[in-house]
Amino acid sequence: MIKKYFLLLITILLSFPTFSQHIFSNNKYPLVDFRSPLDITPAALSGSFGEIRGNHFHSGMDYRTNQREGYPVYAIADGYISRLRVQNSGFGLALYINHPNGYTSVYGHLQRFGPKIAQQVKSIQYQKKSYEIDEFPNAQLIPVRKGDVIAYTGNSGSSGGPHLHFEIRDTKTEATINPQLFGLEIPDNIPPVIHSMYVYRLNNKPFNEYVPKQYFQVIGANGKYNLNKVSTINLGGEVGFGVITTDRHNGLSGTNGVYSIELEMDGKHVYTSALERFSFENSKGINSHIDYPTYINTKKSIQKSFVDPGNPLKIYYNLVNNGRITFNDGKLHQMKYTITDSKGNKSTLAFNVQANANSTIDTPEPKIPGLNFAYGVVNEFNNDEVKAIIPKGSLYNDLNFVYKKLPKPAVNAYSSIHQIHNNLTPLHTGFELWIKADSTLMQYKDKAVIVNTGRASQGGYFENGYVKAKPRNFGSFFISIDTIPPTITPLNIENGKNMTGISKMSFKIRDNLSGIKSFNGYIDGKWILMEFDTKSASLWHTFDESTAPGKHTLEIIVTDMKDNIKNYSITFYK
Repeated sequence: MIKKYFLLLITILLSFPTFSQHIFSNNKYPLVDFRSPLDITPAALSGSFGEIRGNHFHSGMDYRTNQREGYPVYAIADGYISRLRVQNSGFGLALYINHPNGYTSVYGHLQRFGPKIAQQVKSIQYQKKSYEIDEFPNAQLIPVRKGDVIAYTGNSGSSGGPHLHFEIRDTKTEATINPQLFGLEIPDNIPPVIHSMYVYRLNNKPFNEYVPKQYFQVIGANGKYNLNKVSTINLGGEVGFGVITTDRHNGLSGTNGVYSIELEMDGKHVYTSALERFSFENSKGINSHIDYPTYINTKKSIQKSFVDPGNPLKIYYNLVNNGRITFNDGKLHQMKYTITDSKGNKSTLAFNVQANANSTIDTPEPKIPGLNFAYGVVNEFNNDEVKAIIPKGSLYNDLNFVYKKLPKPAVNAYSSIHQIHNNLTPLHTGFELWIKADSTLMQYKDKAVIVNTGRASQGGYFENGYVKAKPRNFGSFFISIDTIPPTITPLNIENGKNMTGISKMSFKIRDNLSGIKSFNGYIDGKWILMEFDTKSASLWHTFDESTAPGKHTLEIIVTDMKDNIKNYSITFYK
């Protein structure tokens, strides 16, 4: 009888979602299907789901690995390897597993794959004669069981240090979901920290760098916060609020992001953001979610509690007038922020606002002649020397678009500088830019690129007298050329060297402007697998049984984006 009631109790407990699961979510996620991808205990994160990163929300959890590589990575449930990906940057070495319950797990920045998977990857690389691959095996090729070792933790791709990047995605939509909603718990009884609050005097205008902003210092701890030396703020007209807030968990925690931000007025919600899930095509919308001009100028991430009309993110709830609040009734209003982490720990910040029409602040924008670009349509600017096309969906707000022509640089320039608005206005999908070339460019037209004033390449190609490219952000641009081939620097090999007992040959490869397009290696005329790490510019080949003892010829060919080629050829012994 006791055993029967015990089993019934366990069944009831498992049927209830944890507190973290039902925060601002109508979805029922499985809580017992998945195990941890690592056996390192206690689990600790260097990055949380939805954390604010440059130009994107962090799409998973970064598990700490004690600043070491080589820990076993386990399949979190039964399934099959649905994607094999090897990149020079990005996730580096990555695996994707489709599971029968409708979710896909993702494992990134790996050091190496498990033996069977590694054999498949190497076979594909040699078949395609490419280090970078992105393959989608069928369900029968590489089945896995829960707890199988599929790989080992590493630091590949764009990783800033050894760790495991881990995601759970909806298999059908590919939306990425907070893994802590699946019962993958991180020990955490620490509430978020609220560092500061801001008031924006919007006054029925689009948000931009000219909107007046007021800073308020926040004091407190352990989930209870107040404004320092201020209990009531006098405000008039339309305003918006913003906060800087972070989170930590128990043990070795990074400074992580929070799960949700709620703002209430007089006990009623006017704004909620909750990072349950998001789509990758909308992730750059983070630049609308935050005060982007402040981030560019100071690197402070103020999360706005009002939503721009062109913001495509689906993380907002309980919005009243998109979070823009008009204080014009002369009454005292009670305001409260509630910040919650993925475990359900909460912090609050309460303050009062006295609506006062005499407290309206309206700083006029500088009288700069420009064009009115609406956020919801295609916008275009052109003159005899330049054309800029901003596609529908790229602007988050209406814009007073400003253009200026500046003098041509003295060195390696084939046009004037064209200032296309400024870098304080974020774009969701970038824009198309045409710059008319000087007549002196014609002999170099195949080498032409558009660069910004920091001489960072934006890519580009010559067509009908223009060089055309698609910059991701506004800025100042001109035409340059890339006629210089990449460099190849051998690190442990030279002509005539005996490489017996040396497991791999290593190089550094770099390009001065347009970037590395391809690299290929050949031993005795046969293609070999060269592996590359972008962040360290390291290129290497690990010798295998195909390189027999004796004398060999080696050729390495590196090509940049403008088809400038560098060839390195030697003989060596093995």
